[in-house]
Amino acid sequence: MREMTTSECRDYLASATQKPVLLDVREPWEYKIVHLDDSVLIPMRQIPAAVDTLDRDRETIVICHHGVRSRQVALYLERLGFTNVVNLSGGMDAWAKHTDTGLPTY
Repeated sequence: MREMTTSECRDYLASATQKPVLLDVREPWEYKIVHLDDSVLIPMRQIPAAVDTLDRDRETIVICHHGVRSRQVALYLERLGFTNVVNLSGGMDAWAKHTDTGLPTY
């Protein structure tokens, strides 16, 4: 599993020709406060039931609040055979504090 900082992710998304799946594994109330455009919300507890809806070969960047839940989900996806999984280090908290300071924090 690769790790990507929020600034690396921002730059990567701006230049990527094929956009990755932005998999947000936070709870709906968290997602409602702040999320990345085009991200898909599947709360961590729902990942096992939803895993077959995800493309195992498509690059997937997993996002949470601080990068802990997303790391756990990324490792889980890799164990299930996903080949291109990235954890967003620092999560949405780091994104809002360092990469796009206009976003709300919680």
